[in-house]
Amino acid sequence: MSTFPDGIRFSVLDRSRTREGEDAPQALRDTVRLAQEVEALGYHRFWVSEHHGVPGVAGSAPTVLAAAVAAATSAVRVGTGGVMLPNHRPLVVAEQFGVLEALFPGRIDMGVGRSVGFTDGIRRALGRAKEDADRFAEQLTELLGWFTGEQAAHPQVHARPAEGLRVPPFVLATGEGAGIAAAAGLPLVIGDLRRRDRLLAAVDTYRAAFRPSPWAAEPYVVVAGTVAVAATEAEARRLLMPEAWSLAYSRTRGVFPPLAAPERIEETAMTSMTEKQRGFYESGLDGHLHGTEEQVAEGLERAVKETGAQEVLVTTSTYDRTALSDSYRRLARAVGLTPRGA
Repeated sequence: MSTFPDGIRFSVLDRSRTREGEDAPQALRDTVRLAQEVEALGYHRFWVSEHHGVPGVAGSAPTVLAAAVAAATSAVRVGTGGVMLPNHRPLVVAEQFGVLEALFPGRIDMGVGRSVGFTDGIRRALGRAKEDADRFAEQLTELLGWFTGEQAAHPQVHARPAEGLRVPPFVLATGEGAGIAAAAGLPLVIGDLRRRDRLLAAVDTYRAAFRPSPWAAEPYVVVAGTVAVAATEAEARRLLMPEAWSLAYSRTRGVFPPLAAPERIEETAMTSMTEKQRGFYESGLDGHLHGTEEQVAEGLERAVKETGAQEVLVTTSTYDRTALSDSYRRLARAVGLTPRGA
């Protein structure tokens, strides 16, 4: 039986993936329903993501979706994983989270990242360029200043109702972003679990460079990754197939499609896959934590011990929503979560 350090937390990130044969509104409604399930199972946080112009992802406005999730729940923390700060003005982001915190006090998390739009066309539509990601550290400082009242970029301007409120900030990072989180003295959310050497190096860099701040007195690491749990290892691996195929398709066609059923992937996609697509597909399947409850618990325990993480942020995307819910139930049981209301 696996054992985890005292106080370890387990949370969920949902990307509002669409499925073949359903529309984006259905995916968003299912995200809200999943949040209710996750809350009942005892997970600590439920976060939503930001994607623009992607056919396979419905979540384009994370703060709006977070409001719907928070309204439909009562105990789980709700946040973003994340708002991509280079896509927005920091003042507007501060105002949005200020409104969320005012409406749902003590339950809102502000996860921010440094990515920009997926394609040149999307970046132009957002009024942004790739180079805007280089200003992330500057934007992050301004964003935090809107809450403390200390921002200096726009004298005599105040963010209402954000100023004076305390919304926990998190930095979603890979590589360089870990250093930005450390310099700002903020919690770090980092993945993925497959690239363990790179992950450990970034975590070590973050801890070594961390400077205490009013937001965090010491380093706080959240490791993120894909996890799938089922009755057998083969069934769990099957849960990974739809996302792996979408990834392979996007890498070779330039479009990230809705999730397809494993049966359709086996019947049609597998037979027409190019060698390049097959390589991406196999890569998309390999390395993720998947298996039975015992196998996954052991894998997560090992990851937590290696990274010293205080929290694990799990994301799972698959075509079958019943199997998705079952995976989260099995994971909750495997890691020893206490159901709320039990």
